[in-house]
Order: sequence, then C-alpha cells, then structure tokens
Amino acid sequence: MDAIDEAIIAELERDGRLTNVELAQRVGLTTGPCLRRVQRLEAEGVIQGYRAVVDPASVGRSFEVLLDLSLEAQDAETVERFEGTLAQAEEVLELRRLFGNPDYFVRVAVADLPAYEAFLSRRVMTIPRVKNVTSHFTMKTVKPGP
Repeated sequence: MDAIDEAIIAELERDGRLTNVELAQRVGLTTGPCLRRVQRLEAEGVIQGYRAVVDPASVGRSFEVLLDLSLEAQDAETVERFEGTLAQAEEVLELRRLFGNPDYFVRVAVADLPAYEAFLSRRVMTIPRVKNVTSHFTMKTVKPGP
C-alpha cells in the first residue's frame, strides 16, 4: 500500500459516497487508475464495505447502553451459544470478547429504558450461564464511533 492508496482510504472514510470522479480528483489520479485501486483495495479486504450513518432517534434506537458481561464458564458450547445469540440480536451494535474481566463488552441501542429492560430480561438473561451483567447508561457522547 502506498501514499495514494492511503489517500484513497482517508477520502472514503470521510465520505464513502464520493463518486470515482470526485475521488480521483482529490487524490490526484485519473478515473481509470483510481477505480482500479479502489477495486483492488476492496478485493484485498482493506475496504470492507460502505455504510450509511443513520440518526438513532429517527429509527427508535436513541437509548444506548454499554454492558460489561461475564459468563459462568468459558467452555466452547457456552461461548458459542452466548455469542451466537447476541450477535443475531438487532439491538446489539457491538459485541467484543475481552481478555480478563469482564468477559464481554456489549453496546446496545433501543428506544428507551423499558425497551432496554425487556431486551435484558428476555434476551440476555435467558442465555444459559450468564453470570453477571453491569449496565452503563451514557450521559453524553463526546466522540461518536465510526
């Protein structure tokens, strides 16, 4: 990867909807070589996809909760069941398995506190061998994630 590839990535991170013409102008290439580079970066998995950033309130998901979660055991069946269940939940924005304690970090977005309580009691706490859940409610988002 060279400086032009890095410039392409930086421009697409800022605005993934750039046309190839606009992108080529910004990085100092003609359209053909620019498109080939973007396609190569996609094929190599450097660019993994494009997405829309949606206002959470507009889609009824403005209440965000961060969970620290631990399991009773770390055997393959317990871990696979837990990860598979939560990874499929539309409320879960992010799921990370951690070294140390807690076992997992989970980022959840729902409409409001009652919706979170329902998610926690009906989806999370029904997963076998969930040991401990600590919920952290966001006061203010200082710097949003990508």
